[in-house]
Amino acid sequence: MSLLPHQLELLAPARDAAIGIEAVNHGADAVYIGGPSFGARSSADNSVSDIARLVAHAHRFNSRIFVTLNTILRDDELEPARRLVGQLYDAGVDALIIQDMGLLALDLPPIQLHASTQCDIRTPEKARFLQDVGLSQLVLARELTLEQIAAIRAATDPAKSAIEFFVHGALCVAYSGQCYISAAHTGRSANRGECSQACRLPYQVIDDKGRFVAHDKHVLSMKDNNQSANLAALVDAGVRSFKIEGRYKDMAYVKNITAHYCQLLDELIDERQHSDNPLARASSGTTNFTFTPDPNQNFNREFTDYFVNGRQDSIGAFDTPKNPGQAIGHVLQTGPNWVELELTSRYTELHNGDGLCYYDLQKELVGLAINRAELISAKKARWRVFPKDAMDTLKDLRAGVEVNRNRDVNWLRQLEKKSSDRRIKVWAALNVLANAVQLTLTDEDGHSAAVQQPFPAANRQPAKDAAAAAEQARTQLCRLGTTIFIAASPDITWATGPLDAIVLPSSLLNTLRRDAVEALEAARARAFTRLPRAVPVEPPVPYPDDTLSYLANVYNQKAHDFYARHGVKVVAPAYEAVQELGEVSLMITKHCVRFSLSLCPKQAKGITGVQGQVKAEPLQLVNGKEKLTLRFDCKPCEMHVMGKMKPAVAKQSRQELLAAANGVPITFHKTRPRQEFGH
Repeated sequence: MSLLPHQLELLAPARDAAIGIEAVNHGADAVYIGGPSFGARSSADNSVSDIARLVAHAHRFNSRIFVTLNTILRDDELEPARRLVGQLYDAGVDALIIQDMGLLALDLPPIQLHASTQCDIRTPEKARFLQDVGLSQLVLARELTLEQIAAIRAATDPAKSAIEFFVHGALCVAYSGQCYISAAHTGRSANRGECSQACRLPYQVIDDKGRFVAHDKHVLSMKDNNQSANLAALVDAGVRSFKIEGRYKDMAYVKNITAHYCQLLDELIDERQHSDNPLARASSGTTNFTFTPDPNQNFNREFTDYFVNGRQDSIGAFDTPKNPGQAIGHVLQTGPNWVELELTSRYTELHNGDGLCYYDLQKELVGLAINRAELISAKKARWRVFPKDAMDTLKDLRAGVEVNRNRDVNWLRQLEKKSSDRRIKVWAALNVLANAVQLTLTDEDGHSAAVQQPFPAANRQPAKDAAAAAEQARTQLCRLGTTIFIAASPDITWATGPLDAIVLPSSLLNTLRRDAVEALEAARARAFTRLPRAVPVEPPVPYPDDTLSYLANVYNQKAHDFYARHGVKVVAPAYEAVQELGEVSLMITKHCVRFSLSLCPKQAKGITGVQGQVKAEPLQLVNGKEKLTLRFDCKPCEMHVMGKMKPAVAKQSRQELLAAANGVPITFHKTRPRQEFGH
């Protein structure tokens, strides 16, 4: 497993190696990044050589690099995936994040494997199964409560698997891995990294009598996840890896959000250092920042802690999927090419290049980019701003309208520069020998390195001021500014000897310091150990169910054989195999449109059977020509978005699949699974 029970891991995203390096510099204990293919983010690929560069930097701090290989794979992609895994292992990658169980049947190097969010881990039984087949870190579904997380931890073994949980970033409304709207409507599969994000579109919500329940609302769009207030509770529930979403996000986002959670985890560790169960970070060093982290400064759709503390009625970003920013004031008046604003605080400043926004009369967000900002009255906090766009394009902008700022250019400029300093504490011991001087550095992890330089007695000069000579030596040895180390204190341990009576030349001390730092880095590199690959339980443990529908995302023969080996009798191919042409669940979600629109009945009626056959009134979502049906499975309190694959999409997808498979369709289930609502 990757973490000891008391260690906390801050897991940050990286779109590329440069962002990954800054994630480490800003306190990440681990970074996840996409490789050159199969990474579930089609435009966030990275070469193996770039990943190797990131690995080298991260390992200096004992931070880990995880590579996402979490798409579902066709049979013809298994061998390229196997070769890629070998290259990533040789590059020093610490673990792979996977969804496709077919990978477990391949001859892979001994690299640790983690369960991707697409594995949809919601139950103790599934978590225990994935642990027992060899996955060392399990990222749980975002929809779980603290009690459900604790139940999963109780059913698994902390010595074998670590629990990972998303604490920040964009929320996919569907259970991860359980959304097929993009595949059905466009042929672009979310499980293969090409989601078209139908969840962020506006919809008309219509009941079964054709009446409008909601008009042009983004009813499938969630606010952004923010678990800042719940970290202690998540630790107590068993979470050890705290994951930030955002492999598409920019450098400023990763710096800021990583720094924010780094500080929160460090504070929690400090609070509990004298408790019966003290905590520690999973990597080395202490990080200081040149800015004050603030999650509100980055793109967000406002925040929610989702279901961690139970179902909430304010989890949706229904008015807009854009960034509404933070309220800063209101419009006083408008002119031919300017807007006069009164801000809520006289300490707030506006800058050329800032982004403002407001809601028009239809509750749509309208953006306003500042070309020039002029302070009119500091006492009254009044500003005149000149927008980049013509005033007649700013719909419904008038006196009294509340204005938000969603881009603070001055704040972003802070993050364009060096904004953090991560150092590992070291203690120095200087020893004057008969004909040499020895320097030993010992770091906070217990690694030591000793070097010495010749210094014959004949070359030594008495010190006129012993105290000044000692202080000069301390100053020279503590100059670690360009290294990854920092002196733990200004004092240096001096060995007994004639030190106080002689002068140590600066050139000698500088050489000792440089050599000792180089030797200590080498010692740390030698001591670095790879994460172990878990050994699956033998004989193979049974899967919790003996039948799998398309919802299991089985897309190749190796994955089919994996489940068969674990007792599954019937395995249907993935939705992407183009065999589910009737109406099926294209999305399963814990989010309920009826609940969010205050239409949930106090007591659900018409539910029959454990499979969730529901007769409750459906609703329909309409966006242009696209129509989807909402059905409500009230027993588990879930919503299913029902629909069919478009005929043209099915034809094109089938042709592409047959071409890739040399004309052989994917058909490995014994009998056609019964089409059920739910599973």
